[in-house]
Amino acid sequence: MDDLSGRTVLLTGASRGIGAATARILGEAGADVVAHYGGHRQGAAEAVAGLGPGRSLLLQADLAQPGSGRELWRRAVAWKGRVDVLVVNAAVMPETPWDATDEDWDHGWETAMRVNVLEPASLVREAVRHWLAQGGGTLVTLSSWAAQRGSAIPQLPAYAASKSAVKALTQTVARNHAADGILAYVVAPGIVRTRLSEISAATRGGIDAVNAGLAMGEMVPADEVGRLVAWLATGSCRHLTGATLDVNGASYIR
Repeated sequence: MDDLSGRTVLLTGASRGIGAATARILGEAGADVVAHYGGHRQGAAEAVAGLGPGRSLLLQADLAQPGSGRELWRRAVAWKGRVDVLVVNAAVMPETPWDATDEDWDHGWETAMRVNVLEPASLVREAVRHWLAQGGGTLVTLSSWAAQRGSAIPQLPAYAASKSAVKALTQTVARNHAADGILAYVVAPGIVRTRLSEISAATRGGIDAVNAGLAMGEMVPADEVGRLVAWLATGSCRHLTGATLDVNGASYIR
């Protein structure tokens, strides 16, 4: 079911966590993978190390820079002449507490919007135009359960808002371009077992304390998210387009 042979996938944020797991799984499913990274090239390289010659391309782009998403897309397309699937995963989580200075508040929001929304939106725009000419394509974006219910961490309003924006962007693509063969899906993970979540858990009583509040008693394994993304990338369930898939082990059911 997860055969992606002959398809080229651009994955942002491929060097760590969900992105690294997804890059590996996409490759195992047969995809040619364009693995984007910001500063951690080694992580992206390790994620696609198992792919054969000519099946992976590492591309660096600082998504905090205006125009970087558009340039990333153009470089990705130049590799094989097309991109069949775009997976928008890269994101940052700047703290924007209510009692921050005006300067820190503004900087945090501007960073969250640029990296998590504006540059991904440019990527999605380029993808949609490309797919309209190619006869279709598939978009998978990583949102968050924070987009559905707000963040449980009061220092993260900008992050939650940015993930809600990504969801709305993806749904707009789905509604307007389903007849054009463009499929668009939202994946909304809960707490995924990554380096970032482990660091965050330290401020909330430790991993055991966080797990105690989860229905399954554990964080979501990154590989499970990666496998879901790979399945969605096949486009094998076309009428699921526009859906938001919650991956949180029943800790939040809507």
